[in-house]
Formats: sequence, structure tokens, C-alpha cells
Amino acid sequence: MFWVLLLILAWVAAGVSCTRLCLAALHTASLDADAAHGHDLTLYEAAFLSGGPARVADLTLVSMARQRRLLLAHTGWATVVDPRGRDDMERSVIGAIGPEGQSRIAPLRAATAAADSVRGLADRLVAAGLAVPDGARTTVAGAVRQVQAAAAGVLALGVVALLLPGQAPGSDVPVAVWFLLPLILTLSCLAIARIEVHPCTRWASPAGQRLLGTLTRHSDASGDDRTYLTSVAVRGIRAVGEPELRAALAHRDRDTPWREEAR
Repeated sequence: MFWVLLLILAWVAAGVSCTRLCLAALHTASLDADAAHGHDLTLYEAAFLSGGPARVADLTLVSMARQRRLLLAHTGWATVVDPRGRDDMERSVIGAIGPEGQSRIAPLRAATAAADSVRGLADRLVAAGLAVPDGARTTVAGAVRQVQAAAAGVLALGVVALLLPGQAPGSDVPVAVWFLLPLILTLSCLAIARIEVHPCTRWASPAGQRLLGTLTRHSDASGDDRTYLTSVAVRGIRAVGEPELRAALAHRDRDTPWREEAR
């Protein structure tokens, strides 16, 4: 009856992993339920939910460059034209450039992305339930991987039990059937998670993703400068239409190892 010990191990693995997945899914659902309703995203918020701090820095640089308050040269240099920032993000850019009024774009972008104003924006979005908190971005994915490992473990334990000599059960129920039950439990949890658990991006929660979709639909109805900046916030520098400006921002790929977080 050594197969019974293997069966107990199989049930423990299946039960623990499925419980963790259910708890992770409930936590994600509670974040979505607590999300602010009727929240109107600003461009900076849309940029953070789409691409994180690096996208916020890109949006700020593009916005200031289009208003001719900041010159972004294709050689990779940024020059201040108007030293008066109109909001915290712009003041972070000007402060990162320094008193000389000129800086390389790559370190400027990195400094802006790490500024207190961007961290404050992230905290507000997390509090509103629109952004995924640090440490919780991979919780559901980790739980799913654990259930997958448990399913493989149950299958392996079942095969070992069948191959052990003299392990025939003293009842009419075959050994394979006993191991089939925890296997069905793990596979069912994986199937339900695939259907019910909303996928999270690197930055936006499910509620944040819905607001991003609404913002994009509304911006498509007009052709003003806000529509252009909305495209930059959501899609990144590939939405920049000016070749020289896009070339200036592309210098970061050669000057710094920090890549933009894709949506």
C-alpha cells in the first residue's frame, strides 16, 4: 500500500497549488473591484499605464519639444529653451538637465523616469486600482506555474505508483483512478484561470486597461495635438511622426542599456 503515500503527496501538491492560484485570483479581482470608476486619465497616467516610467519621460520630452520649449537634436542632445516648467514632470526634466541648460538625452530620460514626480504618479495610480503594485505583477503567473508543476508531479507520482511491484489496491478501484482525481483538480483550475483571470500588463491593472481603451477610442474622434500625444503615450516613440525627433529619442538605445517597457 505504498502507493497511498504517493497519493497523499499528489493531493497535497494539488491542493496547495490550487489554493494559491485561487487566492491570487481573488486578490486580483479585489484590486479591480476597488478601482476608481469614472476616472479620467491624464496623458501622463496613460503613458505610465502603457509603458511605465520610461514612457512618461518620453511623453514629457516629446510634448516639450513640440511646444518649442525644449530642443531635441538628432545628435542626442537636449537643450532648454524655456526654463519654466508647466507641471511637475516638466520641472523634473528641466531639473535633470541642470543649470547649463544642455544634457545628453539618454541620462536625461533615465533621470526623469526616476524622478519623485513619476513615483508619485505611480503611487496614485496604484491607490486608485489602475496600476499593478510592485510585487504583485507576477503573483497570478507564479501561481499558474505552480499548478502546472503540480499537475506534472501528480502525473509522475501516478506513473511511479503503477510501476511499483505489489501495489495493487485491495478494492475494485484501480490505482490510476485515485491519481486521476487530483490531476483533474489541477487541470480544472488551469482551465478556469485561463477563462476567468484577467491578464495584467506590466503596468496596468484590468481596470487600467479598460480606461486606456476608452481613452484611445475617444482620442480617435479628433485630430488635434492631444490625439498625437495620446498616441505617443500609448504606443511610445514609434508614434512620433517627425523623423528628427524620433532619431533624437532613438539615441537612448545606443547610450544607455535601459530599454522602454513595452505595453
